[in-house]
Amino acid sequence: MVDRTSGMPAFRQVAAALRAKIAGGHYAPGDRLPSERELVEAYDASRPTVRAAVEMLRTEGLVTAEHGRGVFVRPAASVQRIARSRLSREARERDRGAFLADAEARGFTPSTSTEIRFEQADARAALHLAIDEGTEITVRDRVMRADGLVVQLAVSRLPRALTRGTAIEDVDTGPGGTYARLEERDHRLGSFAEHVGARMPAPDEASLLQLADGVPVITVTRVAYGADGTPLELNEMVLAADRYELSYEWPAD
Repeated sequence: MVDRTSGMPAFRQVAAALRAKIAGGHYAPGDRLPSERELVEAYDASRPTVRAAVEMLRTEGLVTAEHGRGVFVRPAASVQRIARSRLSREARERDRGAFLADAEARGFTPSTSTEIRFEQADARAALHLAIDEGTEITVRDRVMRADGLVVQLAVSRLPRALTRGTAIEDVDTGPGGTYARLEERDHRLGSFAEHVGARMPAPDEASLLQLADGVPVITVTRVAYGADGTPLELNEMVLAADRYELSYEWPAD
């Protein structure tokens, strides 16, 4: 029941109560919340109060409203991104690197749409790739799906001097992907650096990822380095935050 002496706005009290029930599992992912009328009765609150509370949860990305059906708790993350071995040479040899490894671990069917283009490196790409601004680069722009649902946008940029005449400039790079093709050309990979962030999506990202209002994205910027320390690839990824769980493991040494 709403406590009208607490000093906390009534809609925030209702939102806090519903949030706690979601966190505690009373309302599981995919469950429909009680109707507006039921919430009014349960919390002795007005309809505007209940609507404001539900809107607050929707803005936070905890629930989604479906016209004519009701308000539902958002499903838990469906893709687990396992950092431990996703980029290993062994995984590439099994053609189970990166996104394919995620699919194998979680049991979803992966699919990717790829666009290839060539452009001049801007200041950001030039900085990460240690090349001059304006140098020709190969761009692999991908939309990645899990069971048909878009979950990730990824744009890789490589100096074209490394990709010319290779399958990296084809939509299908072949077994092991881009990294296997680089190593075939004697560009042995030595290390990777990843920088993870979060922000609200740009309009085109929200549209492609089909994000509800209030749902942020996870950003991952990865640079692949050769064994001699030369940057080989800049990969900038945008992940739907409500569909991804990032998992990291490392030894305690």
